[in-house]
Amino acid sequence: MKVLIVGAGFSGAVIARELVEAGYRVTVIDRRPHLAGNCHTERDVDTGVMVHVYGPHIFHTDDEEVWAYVNRFSSFQPYVNRVKTTVGGRVYSLPINLHTINQFFGTTLRPDEAREFIESQAVTGNANPRTFEEQGLRFVGPRLYKAFFHGYTKKQWGCHPSELPASILKRLPVRFNYNDNYFFHRFQGMPEQGYTALVAGILDHPNIEVRLNTSFQRAMAADYDHVFYSGPLDGYFDYSEGRLGYRTLDFERFTYDGDYQGCAVMNYGDESVPYTRITEHKHFSPWEQHRGSVCYREYSRACGPDDIPYYPIRLVDEKAMLARYVDKAKGARGVTFVGRLGTYRYLDMDVTIREALDTARGFLDARRGDQPIPAFFNEPM
Repeated sequence: MKVLIVGAGFSGAVIARELVEAGYRVTVIDRRPHLAGNCHTERDVDTGVMVHVYGPHIFHTDDEEVWAYVNRFSSFQPYVNRVKTTVGGRVYSLPINLHTINQFFGTTLRPDEAREFIESQAVTGNANPRTFEEQGLRFVGPRLYKAFFHGYTKKQWGCHPSELPASILKRLPVRFNYNDNYFFHRFQGMPEQGYTALVAGILDHPNIEVRLNTSFQRAMAADYDHVFYSGPLDGYFDYSEGRLGYRTLDFERFTYDGDYQGCAVMNYGDESVPYTRITEHKHFSPWEQHRGSVCYREYSRACGPDDIPYYPIRLVDEKAMLARYVDKAKGARGVTFVGRLGTYRYLDMDVTIREALDTARGFLDARRGDQPIPAFFNEPM
């Protein structure tokens, strides 16, 4: 059986590896000149800094099998993501924690006192917040919401927070201790030689053929028994129902002789600052020492036809369009849609790998049982 995998990011690489270890031969194509998709990393020639070319990625998970899987192909170094934000001319820690609260309000509250204080600040009239803004006001009250969420969210999503669902904010924590680790997962780290080397390790098998600089054309499917497609779902159908909405990112790259900001990520919550954050890439590899520095100012905007899609919008209009594409996909034959773009969902790396493992295993089980291969092993809706 000849299998084609479209996309050499984590989804495609993991599925390819699982299939060849089960005895298949697989071809992996990618339109870009490099592996790892948006996780691509490369050494800056002048500074030696490992640069996250499409923006930073920090690996974090509670999935023990996924953690063991990535460590099989790369050595990982410990890394804790400690995000800072500049608001009103002052620097604070994120996520909002006891230090943030005491610094912002000029207090010395203990955890139980801080909990009571934040509850007293909350706008409690709405028992079931439906929008991001309503949730934020209920969550932390007007002052913290305005400082840390309102402006940043408008810049990130290009609309007023009252137009966004409350679910976006429900996953952001507030901590009543001094823990400023942005994530709370058991396993956190960075691949020592970067993500591209990690993906290359996954794809390093004699039964995997990789073709870069190769765009997928739907006519290619005729040469294969099955296709795993991790490109844009709407793109597979030539955007016949319209283009699904995404936000994209523009990066203003600059270098600095020394340490520019003293941390990997500095957010900017004020609306008057046009960019959302500055990332300083040498701080993503704290086990290395570099005098020079590579930084990105990050700007968010609506994604155009020629832009790289980053964040699916998934508001009402997009969900209606998505439903039509899902119907088309389920009517197609010989193709399974996978990954962030193929299922039009925002996925962390660990979830992407988990779903790729489960998809490959589901495919193999279906083949052994002579069952049909579904268009989606993970439903987009």
